[in-house]
Amino acid sequence: LLDAAGTPTAVGPGALEAAAAAVFAGGILALKGLGGFQLIVDATSGEAVQRLRRRKCRPDKPLAVMLASLDAIRARCEVDAEEAQSLASAQAPIVLLRRRRDDRAVCDVAEAVAPGNPYLGCMLPYTPLHWLLVDRIGRAVVCTSGNLSEEPMAVTIEDALAPLGSIADVFLVHDRPIVRPVDDSVARRTPDGHQLLRRARGYAPLPIELGQPGPTVLATGGHLKNAVALAIGSQVVVSQHVGDLDNVPSAELHERTIRDLLDFFRVAPDAVACDLHPDYASTRAAEILAARWKVPLVPVQHHQAHVTACMAEHHLAGPVLGLSWDGTGYGVDGTVWGGEALECELRPGGEPAGRTAFQAVQGGSETHPTGFRRVAHLRTFPLPGGDRAAREPRRSALGLLFEVIGDAAAESAAAWFAAEELRGLMRLLDRPRLAPRTSSMGRLFDAVAALCGLPPVVTFEGQSAMALEFAADEACEESYPFVLSDAPAATVADWEPALRAILADRAARVPVSRISARFHNGLADLACAVARRHQFGQPHEEA
Repeated sequence: LLDAAGTPTAVGPGALEAAAAAVFAGGILALKGLGGFQLIVDATSGEAVQRLRRRKCRPDKPLAVMLASLDAIRARCEVDAEEAQSLASAQAPIVLLRRRRDDRAVCDVAEAVAPGNPYLGCMLPYTPLHWLLVDRIGRAVVCTSGNLSEEPMAVTIEDALAPLGSIADVFLVHDRPIVRPVDDSVARRTPDGHQLLRRARGYAPLPIELGQPGPTVLATGGHLKNAVALAIGSQVVVSQHVGDLDNVPSAELHERTIRDLLDFFRVAPDAVACDLHPDYASTRAAEILAARWKVPLVPVQHHQAHVTACMAEHHLAGPVLGLSWDGTGYGVDGTVWGGEALECELRPGGEPAGRTAFQAVQGGSETHPTGFRRVAHLRTFPLPGGDRAAREPRRSALGLLFEVIGDAAAESAAAWFAAEELRGLMRLLDRPRLAPRTSSMGRLFDAVAALCGLPPVVTFEGQSAMALEFAADEACEESYPFVLSDAPAATVADWEPALRAILADRAARVPVSRISARFHNGLADLACAVARRHQFGQPHEEA
């Protein structure tokens, strides 16, 4: 056991007892785990959890909980057979479980662990040291990555002391080296079975089988939630979750992950694939590597990558209709995409002889040179300030209102901004370079959440969408209308009728739970309508 300055204070069993005592007393423990340092606090103490949040600069994002046994998890959450199997597996991921709300539930986990969230991310101890520690503490503990918010986990004692010395009160360490940082994997149970939300410890690097050989390609990934991939023969090996590339340590980890994959498999890429966005750190890394190796650089549109990744994982050759609804992605027309319906093919048949690695990566054919066709998308609207809207739902709401009611949007948005700030944003809305247009479904969620009175400013990506989802009345079957209209390039899904209905419901004081349900149901109806309009292959019965 070390103090925050790195001075040893106890060794052996005494170190373990002192570490448990520190957690009991409400302190923050930095534990040298399997894939890096982790931060441990008493999950039943709201004060301890809030102290961790302040020091780690993570005010709202849910934290994972470690419990000693499946029975302890079942006492607090609903756990079916498949979830139990996942929790107890060798991979031992964090599993998102719905909290129990019945009279026999144990409700000792502090609300601050996952505020306003009906789910808990739970895991079992997966190393001997975890088992020993949790056994001595005897209660639920928060177990989260040992880093400052969005930076990689520290893996050596020396590297951990500087950034974590201001967070942790004590350090429990050992002499087993950690080769590279690997975060905990995150999974959940869906109607279709086990689904990974974060592919890391236990699941990476493991290959995905494509079914037929192709060129050796390095893919450098996106800017947020980055992972690196390497295509070798008929397989794609996906790295562990790297994280967001917004800081120097993350960019260095990204570079090292690429080097580790290439060194381990002893291959030289025939091409380098990257996101189409020119300013992503992963794109700039790809440009440097492609130039160094004198191989083709292949920019791939963000949402095409989403759809074709799903196709590869589920062994679909296509053509398929993929609904890629997310936050942002650089579109081929220079606008910000995010609410797309794409027709995609993966390695189409009848490829011409002498096809280059560049063409193979693109997955193109004579009919679809880029490997996809945008058949439908959300109606676009302006985002004042661009990327800042991802952390300020109020900006998305202002852009949405401006698109429909023009300058009158300022009056509707007055409660969200200081007067001078609002005047500046209204000026931005008339300048396309400072208020880029977007078809983003994520920003539409943000706008609706802000209009419903949910927080106008958030601290992590997806916070507004989560809050809106958790607010929904699951018994409500009504829906808001989204109208499909044919345009020269693609079908456009118009959200304006839904927006006007939402504004009318807010004026009539309809509960947010019903507004949220109607919005979600409307999007489900929209998905079905797009699928009916753009069918490929044999028509199928509507489920």
